[in-house]
Amino acid sequence: MIRRGENHSFIELSLYLPKNEKSIDGNIIVSREIYSNGKNSCKINGRLVTVNELKQFMNEIIDIHGQNDTQKIMNKQSHISYLDHFIGDNILNIKKEYKSLYFSYNNIKKQLKENYGDDKEKQRKIDLLQYQLREIEDAKLKEGEEEELEEQRKIMLNSEKISKNLVEVDAYLNENAVDAINMSIKSLEKIEEFNIEYKEKLSQLKSIYYDIQEIARDISYFKEENVFNESDRNEIEERLDLLYSLKRKYGNSVKEIIEYKSQIENEIFSIENMEENNKKLKQELNKTEEKMNLLSIKMNKIRIEGANKLNTKINEQLKDLEMKNANFIVKIKQDNNFNENGKDDVEFMICTNIGDEEKPLIKIASGGEVSRIMLAIKTILADSDKVPVMIFDEIDTGISGKAAKSVAEKMKIISKKHQVLCITHQANIAAKGDYNYYISKNIKGENTVTNIKLLTEDEVIKEIARISSGDITGVAIEHAKEMRRAV
Repeated sequence: MIRRGENHSFIELSLYLPKNEKSIDGNIIVSREIYSNGKNSCKINGRLVTVNELKQFMNEIIDIHGQNDTQKIMNKQSHISYLDHFIGDNILNIKKEYKSLYFSYNNIKKQLKENYGDDKEKQRKIDLLQYQLREIEDAKLKEGEEEELEEQRKIMLNSEKISKNLVEVDAYLNENAVDAINMSIKSLEKIEEFNIEYKEKLSQLKSIYYDIQEIARDISYFKEENVFNESDRNEIEERLDLLYSLKRKYGNSVKEIIEYKSQIENEIFSIENMEENNKKLKQELNKTEEKMNLLSIKMNKIRIEGANKLNTKINEQLKDLEMKNANFIVKIKQDNNFNENGKDDVEFMICTNIGDEEKPLIKIASGGEVSRIMLAIKTILADSDKVPVMIFDEIDTGISGKAAKSVAEKMKIISKKHQVLCITHQANIAAKGDYNYYISKNIKGENTVTNIKLLTEDEVIKEIARISSGDITGVAIEHAKEMRRAV
């Protein structure tokens, strides 16, 4: 969030994680700067990282529980993810292999569906492809011809200038240079016997004479070749226009058009040989289904074992959270059809009273019960993930009294293994904190300013007294002190 009137915002977090590979002497500084133009600058210990890399890193070290998580657990579609997360690599590695097969499986089915489509549509496609093929074949394309034609056009457009200068060079060479060198050779021949150096220069001059003669012949040839008529120019322009037209339709270069021609030929062949292709696709589909089925059976077995363990652990946690009569069950059914998770359909069920039948979580659990179930799941998953920091944003929603006290005690236990940050309005929970911060919002001018203050022990007692009774009375203060002593 960027404050109105400002062009950027900056947030920095300092952590101490001695066993983390990214830490320097256990210290990690994470920062993110957001600009009003949408740009970001994210850093981990001064090293620039992407937003996704920062999110992935933070997810490994901090687990946040907010209202969205409570809503998520009520959604049946998320239950299989929670279960697989609890089981861990034992199923996640198989699931990764399965998902790769599932992706191929869907692609094959899609291809078969397209292949068995409307015959008229197939014929229209063949007609279009054959038209494109004929157009490219008729052009008789050659790689590099566009560059050659553009070079020729450049010469033609400058033919007058080229011709004028070639005529001048031809004249200079034939009328002056060649004759002058020839006369010089004859003069040196008359005196070469008198000095060895004269003889050497004569040899050099003869070499130059032959070179100049060859150059003169080439220039004369260039001069004769540099004659173009309107027909030549039109022919080049028409050919280039054709190439430009084909490029607009089929590729950015002659090479790409030739490659596209090969694709068309393959596609026509594929459509015309559809039955054989479909036969191969069906065989491939059957093999993929067999592999998926084996992996689905494996995942089902692992999930059943994992569900039994999760049931036990969740129910142990719920007893600690004043839900002693609750019975949490992970229900697993198998569908006939494959889905992205195999064939398993997973749903969390619960019975909150002895003698009642288990029902889906969404149909029976109250807001306070859902919060405690979520806390139980978070506790178990955090232990298996070894996440060092857990943040609970208003985990106390819908609970009070004894239930709030049990949640407070559970979070205190969690804090023995993890650092716990909790935003709360419950005195029972606040009383368990090792450090208490008071968050307030104040209006300054046209802006709202949020302040965070670390409270002294006296201030903590007064604040607990205020939120527990509404007024800071002597009785409330004594009660708050008693709550703090119970920590």
